[in-house]
Formats: sequence, C-alpha cells, structure tokens
Amino acid sequence: MTMTADGKGGGKPEIYTYFVSGKKYETEEPELTGLQIKARVPDWEPNHDLVLEGHGNDPDEIIADDQTVELAKHKGGPLRFSSAPKANFG
Repeated sequence: MTMTADGKGGGKPEIYTYFVSGKKYETEEPELTGLQIKARVPDWEPNHDLVLEGHGNDPDEIIADDQTVELAKHKGGPLRFSSAPKANFG
C-alpha cells in the first residue's frame, strides 16, 4: 500500500522501472531477487547469468537467484541488466 504524506494509505502505488537486455519492465515491488527478475523475462536461457550493468566506473555484477536487488534507490536512472552465458572454468 502506498502511504500519502499524512501517513494514510491511498493513491497510486509507486512503479519501479528496470531494463533487461534493453527491454523495459515495471513492477510495484521496490526489491526483487535475481530469480524474480529472470522469471519475468520470456524465454530466459537457464544457462545464462543475470548481470547488473555497472554505473559509471562500477563493474558489472552477476546477480544470484537468491540475491535481492533494490530497484527503489538508485541514482542515474533505472537499473539495467543483461544476460550472459554462465562462465565455465572446468
């Protein structure tokens, strides 16, 4: 429920925007796990990792299925994710 300035519920829920491989997604949830994000992407390749693209000089980060990502508090606009084949070191 969205709270108004006077502390009462009501009004429109806040919408959080993020992108996966250039496609825009929206949710009312301020946080999602890696698995929840991947589940919203049609035809997600199960042998791929979800990668959070770094902002500015920040490095890209692989997001685990059980890792929570905050969509609500980010400077520089919506978070951007991509799909990358899982690294195979064996």
